[in-house]
Amino acid sequence: MAVFNHPSFDEHEQVVFCHDKASGLKAIIAVHNTNLGPAFGGTRMWNYPSEEEALNDVLRLSKGMTYKNAMAGLTMGGGKSVIIADPQNTPDRAALFTAFGRFVNSLGGRYVAAEDVGTTPADIKIASSQTPYVAGLEGKSGDPSPFTALGTYLGIKAAVKHQLGRDSLAGLRVAVQGVGHVGYYLCKHLHQEGAKLVVTDIHQPNLQRVANEFGATVVAPQDIYQQDVDIYAPCALGATINDVTLPQLKASIVAGCANNQLAEMRHAQALQQRGILYAPDYVINAGGIINVSFENQYDVQQSTAKVEQIYNTLLKVFSQADAQARTTADVADEMARAIINQAK
Repeated sequence: MAVFNHPSFDEHEQVVFCHDKASGLKAIIAVHNTNLGPAFGGTRMWNYPSEEEALNDVLRLSKGMTYKNAMAGLTMGGGKSVIIADPQNTPDRAALFTAFGRFVNSLGGRYVAAEDVGTTPADIKIASSQTPYVAGLEGKSGDPSPFTALGTYLGIKAAVKHQLGRDSLAGLRVAVQGVGHVGYYLCKHLHQEGAKLVVTDIHQPNLQRVANEFGATVVAPQDIYQQDVDIYAPCALGATINDVTLPQLKASIVAGCANNQLAEMRHAQALQQRGILYAPDYVINAGGIINVSFENQYDVQQSTAKVEQIYNTLLKVFSQADAQARTTADVADEMARAIINQAK
C-alpha cells in the first residue's frame, strides 16, 4: 500500500501500522497534525473488507479530527486509529486492547486514544493499563456519545433556524441513519422536541429500541435516502453522500453525527446546487471530543456549555457561506485551516 501518494494523504505527520501476533491485533494509527497540541482521536474497530479501506478511513478520519478540534476551539491536534476486527465477534478484547495500549504508549503522547465506533469506554480502560495516553475513561469524562448527540441535536436546530426559519423541531420529519450509541441519544433529543423519526440500522435490536421508545418508523438501509423528510441525519459510517444516494434525497438539510459524510468534496457543491443545506460533519459532531477535552479536570457544566457553542459556530458557517456564495464545507475548511496555520 502506498501512503505518501494516497488520495487521502494530507501531509500527515505519522502513520503507524501495528501488529501483535499473540492477540491478533492489526491496527493503524494516523497522526495528522499537532500544531494545536497532541493528536486526540477515537479508536474505531471495524471489519474492514481490506487493509486499503482501513488505511483510507484512518487517513480521512484523522484529518477530520484536526479540523474538528480546531473549529471547536480546543488545544488539541488531530489523529485517529482503526483496528481491523469484527466488533461483534472479537473473542479476546482484553488481549487485543492491551496490545493496542502498548502501541499507543510507544508514540510517547503524540497520540491520545478514546472511544469510537465499535469500541467502548471499557476497551479504552483496558488500554489504559499500558499507557496514560487515553481519554474518555469512566470516572473522568466517560462515554462521549451523549455529548456528541447533544452537539448534533443543537446543530440540527441551527440548520433548521437558518434553512427553514424555525426555532422548533416539532412536527419536522428526520431520517436517522444509524441508531446505535450516538444515534440513539440523538433520537431521544429529537423525539422530546416533537420531531417524527424515520430510522434504519444494520442491527435489529437498535431499531427495536428506538421504535418502542420513540415511535420511530423503521425502513430498510437502502431506503433511508428516499424518505420524504425535512432532515437527513447520517449517524453511521461515512461517505453516505455520494453519486448514488444524493439524487435520492428529498430532505432540505443534511445534518448528522457521522464522520466524513461526503464521499468527495465535490458532493458539497452538488448539495448546494440542489438547495440542500449541509452542516459540516466535523463541526456538528464535535460534542464528544469537547467533553473528552475536560478529562483531567472534569466539569459537566463547563463541558456542556462548550458543546452548546456548536449552535453559534454553525450559524456563522452558514451565514458566511451564503454571503460568499460558497459551500458550507469549503467555508468550514478555510476557517479550520486558518486556526491550524496560526497555531503553527
